[in-house]
Amino acid sequence: AKRRSTPSQHLRISSACASMSSSGRKKLIIGNWKCNGTLSSTNALTKGLIDGLPKLETKSVEVFVAPTMIHLLSVSALASGSKLGIAAQNVSANPCGAYTGEVSADQLVDAGITWTIIGHSERRQSTKIQSFESDKLIAQKVAIALEKKLSVCVCIGETEKERKEGRTFAVLESQLKAVIPVVKDWSKFSLAYEPLWAIGTGNTASSKQAQEVHEHVRKFVAAQVDKTVAESLRICYGGSVKPHNSADLISKADIDGFLVGGASLKSESFLAIIKTMV
Repeated sequence: AKRRSTPSQHLRISSACASMSSSGRKKLIIGNWKCNGTLSSTNALTKGLIDGLPKLETKSVEVFVAPTMIHLLSVSALASGSKLGIAAQNVSANPCGAYTGEVSADQLVDAGITWTIIGHSERRQSTKIQSFESDKLIAQKVAIALEKKLSVCVCIGETEKERKEGRTFAVLESQLKAVIPVVKDWSKFSLAYEPLWAIGTGNTASSKQAQEVHEHVRKFVAAQVDKTVAESLRICYGGSVKPHNSADLISKADIDGFLVGGASLKSESFLAIIKTMV
């Protein structure tokens, strides 16, 4: 059944739209540092970005990096007052309590963190780290994060096998159907389409392939929720984004930004990608 947003949700959407650039949805880029870096290297990387961002016209772009949990506070302290925002890579579906190894939404908020990635492919289905997060678990994480006023970037994507079988849209729709019912504030919700066959492989969806998927996702959200929500929703692309392909990707109508992995680990390449967005 089509899920209508409430008047209060529309108000929050309208408020968010007020800060958007005149060209439409405000662009978004998140550098996902994954399990990389030391205190020394992440501090140096952060300083490089803080120094470089003022040289770019970033009024139409929100820029975030997502360090490991152990580096969140040190990177956040360095970035305070700068144009660089800080996001977590993950958040627990549970509140504070007897959940060994977890970090709750309340703890992120208490630490001054305002954004988190949820449902990255390396957490949805990774044999390397034995992480197999279900759509149900991801929806629980989205619900508690939004309840605690965190902004979220939820990752969706298909495997190479699913694409070859022609099931890309069906897979994405299934992932979206799990989270749409729990979204209470669409101004704090964004998506990242990351085809699993392009994550860390050097393969990248062509701009045509990416646009086709982003357009479908936007139309699906319009049908499931409403057109206003869909038109305001930022949908980023993630999958071997580099300075040499980012300009072509960001030129497409329904690609609103990037979730960047390896290229965000060097300030020069991350800033070069941002430069193609401004």
